[in-house]
Amino acid sequence: MTKQFSKFATRFTSQAGIVQLMEDLGSALSGEQNVYMLGGGNPSHIPQVQQFIHERMQRLLDNPAEFAHVIGDYDSPQGETLFIQALAKLFRTEFGWDITSDNIALTAGSQSGFFLLFNMFGGEFENGKIRKIMLPMTPEYIGYADVGLVDNLFVARRPNIEKLDEHTFKYHINFDELHITEDIGALCVSRPTNPTGNVLTNAEINHLLEIAGDRNVPLIIDNAYGMPFPNIVFTDIKPVWNENTILCMSLSKVGLPGVRTGIIIAPEEVIKTITNMNAVINLALGSFGPSLALDLVTSGEITRLSNTIIKPYYQQKADRAIKLIKQEFSDIDYFIHKAEGAIFVWLWFPGLLISSQELYQRLKQKGVLVISGHHFFPGLNDDWQHMHECIRVTYSMRDDIVEQGIKIIAREVRMAYQRQVK
Repeated sequence: MTKQFSKFATRFTSQAGIVQLMEDLGSALSGEQNVYMLGGGNPSHIPQVQQFIHERMQRLLDNPAEFAHVIGDYDSPQGETLFIQALAKLFRTEFGWDITSDNIALTAGSQSGFFLLFNMFGGEFENGKIRKIMLPMTPEYIGYADVGLVDNLFVARRPNIEKLDEHTFKYHINFDELHITEDIGALCVSRPTNPTGNVLTNAEINHLLEIAGDRNVPLIIDNAYGMPFPNIVFTDIKPVWNENTILCMSLSKVGLPGVRTGIIIAPEEVIKTITNMNAVINLALGSFGPSLALDLVTSGEITRLSNTIIKPYYQQKADRAIKLIKQEFSDIDYFIHKAEGAIFVWLWFPGLLISSQELYQRLKQKGVLVISGHHFFPGLNDDWQHMHECIRVTYSMRDDIVEQGIKIIAREVRMAYQRQVK
């Protein structure tokens, strides 16, 4: 019998990019396929980090009263109170921000947080008007694209492209084309940027804050890879927060993606609304993630861990991947985005006649999973050729997987260029 779904449900029946990504990731990491998983954003299993988490879990198991509370009691829909208090203290200590527990709410993962925020500031309003979320620069995170409860929730702009050398480039916001119309409800950027590893400069962020302030709309900053944790940032930046900023963080890239704990830092009225949404949608939030991370945050050890272990680990992984790409791609026309943070390399193949989606399909047949670049341009309505010439590759997997995967990518791209010449 054919089921009839609501308009809400049909939004989830198409093969969205994030669905394809997570299906590939789940199959690869569950062992269902013998593949080189270079498409997902799963963080590395860093031994020193996992040891900290293991020890904390053991202390939790050894304390019957605490264990009973974590698994047997509901938390507040705002999130675990002690953990939120520890976070507020950490941000006051690290950055001098004037925030309290009233400025922080947890969510069931950062993806859930963006669903709430984007539909809070975008969509249909009581006056019947439709407001949109502005992405000042694409490419942007694949997970944004399909979270809207209305069609065409996003508007976006192309970046300026600066070629740094014969094989390296960097995106910049094109402020000349950044016109914030009255139907814009919020601005959103990720920093470092998923998928490119780009880090918006301090000047770019300050300019966005000025624009958002002038228009009285919030600037949402996706800080999943940023400071103070996990601090996968390879350039000098200054974190920012004020009453017109909404900062989104996560425990995932610290090494805890499985506990699904997102963090929103925002003005009190936003936090109150997020808390109410949590109560309606989730009733309460999971306690496991905050309990595992509580000691790390309370002691400030999470900052030391990020600065001395997590950041250097990924910096080394990035350097190794880029060196390998330069070796394997030496006879290929390619550019790689300057690696300034996050856990990805963003490859651009100018003039490649096959689309990045077709390249994805060919690589998948060879056992290598990447992400086609066209998924990372939500809100960009023009069919820009550049969108179809890029792929995202993660370097967070084991070194042997990354190495073999890059070699296969090089062979397949080389063959595609050779077919074009013929």
